[in-house]
Amino acid sequence: MLTIRALSSIPTPLLHLYTSSSSALSTRTLRRHPTAATMLNSATAAMITAASTSKGVTSSEHLAGNWYSVPDLRLRDHKFNVPLDYSVDFKSSQKITIFAREVVSVGKEERSMPYLLYLQGGPGFECPRPTEASGWISRACEEYRVILMDQRGTGLSTPLTPSSMSQLKSAENLVEYLKHFRADNIVRDAEFIRKRIVPDAAPWTVLGQSFGGFCAVTYLSFAPQGLKQVLLTGGIPPITGGTTADAVYRVCFEQVKIQNMKYYKRFPQDLQIVQELVNYLSESEGGGVLLPSGGTLTPWGLQLLGLSGLGSSTGFERLHYMFERVFDPVIVAGEKKQISYYFLNAFDKWLGFDSNPLYALMHEVIYCQGDSSRWAAHRIRSENNSEFDAIKAAKEGRPVLFTGEMVFPWMFDEINALKPFKDAAHLLSEKKDWPQLYDIDALKNNKVPVAAAVYYEDMYVNFKLVMETASQIGELRLWITNEFMHSGLRDGGGQVLNHLLAMLDGKKPLF
Repeated sequence: MLTIRALSSIPTPLLHLYTSSSSALSTRTLRRHPTAATMLNSATAAMITAASTSKGVTSSEHLAGNWYSVPDLRLRDHKFNVPLDYSVDFKSSQKITIFAREVVSVGKEERSMPYLLYLQGGPGFECPRPTEASGWISRACEEYRVILMDQRGTGLSTPLTPSSMSQLKSAENLVEYLKHFRADNIVRDAEFIRKRIVPDAAPWTVLGQSFGGFCAVTYLSFAPQGLKQVLLTGGIPPITGGTTADAVYRVCFEQVKIQNMKYYKRFPQDLQIVQELVNYLSESEGGGVLLPSGGTLTPWGLQLLGLSGLGSSTGFERLHYMFERVFDPVIVAGEKKQISYYFLNAFDKWLGFDSNPLYALMHEVIYCQGDSSRWAAHRIRSENNSEFDAIKAAKEGRPVLFTGEMVFPWMFDEINALKPFKDAAHLLSEKKDWPQLYDIDALKNNKVPVAAAVYYEDMYVNFKLVMETASQIGELRLWITNEFMHSGLRDGGGQVLNHLLAMLDGKKPLF
């Protein structure tokens, strides 16, 4: 049961960041005149700082629920009605819901505590749902009031699912809608919430995991006044202008190759199993087999298992145990060998695009600033095709290499949940007028304390690119480790968060 929380005296921020429709500066102008880009970013920050106050604020903008419990935690749900497009007048703008869950330790519901906003990785994934006081959430609740915000389009924040997106009847309409679902608007949502939920609209601490860290760096660029300190875990983005997707995938393919070799060294028996499976798929009618979801499993589709299998803790093990049951036993003499339903069903569930299609649609455009991605991963893969050609590798007895965190155009033909969005995906890949996500000058002059966990062998966020960006962020302290993989925040219990907090509160030395 939701109760209304009175907010008539709290100001409403209208954060008018730069958008292509409102700027007189073209992409060509920005490329020819770098100072124009600097001026634009300065204007963007100024617009956030000078966010206007709307009169006649209604309590319907924020609904706060009653407290409820899971073991050792108390939780409260919040829903905020925010503009889809912050460049439009608040009263006349289309609204979407942003959901945030407030989490505290039992007995601390009314205690005065600083706030910590958690930004989940992705793009396109909701925040974790706490079932007990454990892991990093338990550690954070020792001293913070934690806010788990489902980023727009995920979880309970007007979720974009295959069914809900079907309401947008054309690819053009869907692209026009999706252009509002990048880091810039996620930051605007965070500021909208902060000014309504934090007493006196005080700055808060932000913890950003993976893509959530990318959002936090956007936050540092354009709304640092809302930040007390920032914690990054596997989430320092490339920040140069134009599209950085090409640079990202060029270095990430190299790390993916290394992870493949590690996998086959751990489980050498899978080398032959995967080769046999690829041969089976390539020799099947149509070059693949039907999946329970209605999609098709092909040799190149099989390679997508590397997305989470190669880069996260226990990924190697989970992948290996899938391949243990790849084929059904032949229990009737003369019957043909076939792939087991167990494996096909596990493959469908492994990818998860039926529940989180936003990831596939938006993955490459999170890197774009004033230019298009043009299916960057697909183009860069062609440069490595001799190594990533699954059929050729299987025929020649070489290791079949899995791919990593990459989205390819043919996925919108083979994965059933993505098929309706094929045209929109192509339009997004060609879209050029993406606004800037980072202000390099603002980051160099940053005064907000920042601590970052950098995972040396991270498959998703490349170490080389991380270090290039890190050199351009003021007040940043790095913890470089190979003890954890990209999922270190989740896997390390409270250890990773505890280490980062210690770096900022003086418990860790400055060298």
